[in-house]
Amino acid sequence: MKRIRVIVADDHTIVRQGLLALLNEQQDIEVVAEAEDGRDAMKKVEKFLPDVLILDVGMPRLNGLEAARQIKRQNQTVKILMLTMHSDEEYIFETLKAGASGYLLKDAAATELITAIHSIYSGQSYLSPSVSHRVIENYIRRSDTSNSEDTGSHKLLTEREREVLQLVAEGKTNREIADILNISIKTVDNHRTNLMNKLDIHDRAGIVRYAIRKGIITLTD
Repeated sequence: MKRIRVIVADDHTIVRQGLLALLNEQQDIEVVAEAEDGRDAMKKVEKFLPDVLILDVGMPRLNGLEAARQIKRQNQTVKILMLTMHSDEEYIFETLKAGASGYLLKDAAATELITAIHSIYSGQSYLSPSVSHRVIENYIRRSDTSNSEDTGSHKLLTEREREVLQLVAEGKTNREIADILNISIKTVDNHRTNLMNKLDIHDRAGIVRYAIRKGIITLTD
């Protein structure tokens, strides 16, 4: 019997260990790695090539949404199941657009997680039953009208600018950001200046407020 190869990415150790314990009890599921943030998840996916990645939305260094975008760009075959406490439609729209195949609320039953993994592994999509079916209908309608019309200042940012935005919002200095992204401090400063100009934000406090409002970082998860 072929086992479904899974990576679990969540920055909360207790949550991650709970997921690992549950999945390790399943005969047809094999946890091949775990990750504690989005950047770590990207490295683990590249190394272990899982079938399914369980990805927490709110993580430090690189949030789940941005990690999903970059992972799907590099690996179209991996199925991504987003795990979050957020049930509002905007989060769901963003995860689907990022390439996720499933969206599961953290208060779901353990059996629902297993069902979700099997569903997306077999090529289906999965949304928590507690999320109304109108979410899917609204997503399809919005996608049809927005494919040729990118609205929202966030879409003006480059991939690197979005990475710098999150790290700035998390309180990292330019030197720390340079070390994390393996770029020069001057390049960090350039990205920071560019993203602030694009978003019409003039200080770090504004960046933090913007990041919280957009779900890039969360006060609680």
